[in-house]
Amino acid sequence: MAVDPADDTGAGIASAAGPRARAADLFPGGVNSPVRASRSIDAPPVLLVSGDGPYVTDVDDRRYIDLVGAWGAAITGHAHPAVVAAVQDATTNGFALGMTHPGEVALGEAIRAAMPSLERLRFTSSGTEAVMSALRLARAATGRDLVVMFEGAYHGHSDALLASAGSGLATLGVPASAGVPAVVAATTLVLPWNDPDALREAFRVHPDAIAAVIVEPIIANSGVIPPAAGWLETLREVTRAHGTLLVFDEVITGFRLGRGGAQARFGIEPDLTTLGKVIGGGLPVGAYGGRADLMTLVAPDGPMYQAGTLAGHPLTMAAGLATLAELRPERFVALEERVTRLAAGLWEAARDAGRADVSVVQAGPLLTLFMASTPPVDGAAAQRANRATFARFCRAMRARGVLLPPSQFEAWFPGFAHGDAEIDLVLAAAREALRT
Repeated sequence: MAVDPADDTGAGIASAAGPRARAADLFPGGVNSPVRASRSIDAPPVLLVSGDGPYVTDVDDRRYIDLVGAWGAAITGHAHPAVVAAVQDATTNGFALGMTHPGEVALGEAIRAAMPSLERLRFTSSGTEAVMSALRLARAATGRDLVVMFEGAYHGHSDALLASAGSGLATLGVPASAGVPAVVAATTLVLPWNDPDALREAFRVHPDAIAAVIVEPIIANSGVIPPAAGWLETLREVTRAHGTLLVFDEVITGFRLGRGGAQARFGIEPDLTTLGKVIGGGLPVGAYGGRADLMTLVAPDGPMYQAGTLAGHPLTMAAGLATLAELRPERFVALEERVTRLAAGLWEAARDAGRADVSVVQAGPLLTLFMASTPPVDGAAAQRANRATFARFCRAMRARGVLLPPSQFEAWFPGFAHGDAEIDLVLAAAREALRT
């Protein structure tokens, strides 16, 4: 269906009213995860029916260059032949088998080989489950209750992590969602990102009470916000000095910044790590792991209970193994080079359009275009970006055949399948969109 590329209102996008109406009748907001609703950019949801490499196609047969990338899972591109073949082969042996099978062992060994800090690990069915379990384990290991997280980070939708900062520095958290008990949110301290003084103050106010500090090594859920120089080293130093566990949430960065994730890139060894997305090859997955002495506390070896009927699902393990086999070093190098060219091109397009209100942040193969004059250094700064301007930009890009995450506060996820031709098309669309 033809779409007028000059139309940046979203009205030029075919509506697919039938499927959308049916979805709206079934699901809250017509979706099964809130950001998919596209409400923050004042546009209708996109209903996708297929993906092929760097492209996706919607119910109106409109094709987009996809920079959502299944929110980070599709690093090899959609429907990669090796991954498809592995899953098809696995289906012939049945689906959920209910017992341990060799695929779990093989994928677990592949993960440990890439991330040696995961001396032992356990699979879950989602990143949220992995994080929830890792923090339960941290509390079991330390006998403490409090957890530190950072403003702008996202660690899944478990109650304790849906917390906002309290009224002052080192003040216990308050609920960030309806339905979260205040007493649960108060087990979380929410601190500013890249702020060593705030971190040290939290430990001064709550000595011997903090079980874990959980961190996205690169914040990717307020848009991309890298760690300042020395910040991750400070986290490691302070947690070790206080007998607190350092948990790296690498659900996004794991096997995206390289095979070894952020911990290899920055040279920091956490006590526990959580994973998801890439390790499942696009199928539901999570994992947590770390030091062997900590993981021996997990049932049935120890007293910390966690379980999952579909954890280690055979199809997911097959997809994950096939995906990890594609993660060769030269591919990461090529991906980062293309993302660097994309980031530079976006900066140039903004300058050429006279847009002083645009900044681009890149961290390895992750990037975000912010409608802000300077790159944000923490979650509070990211929140000051102009959401209305970004919404217009996002709609303009969608009208030009480029699918961006429909929120100012999400990372873009180019993958191995995005070649120079796709980068050129994205930049051409961005130059037009920024001029409007």
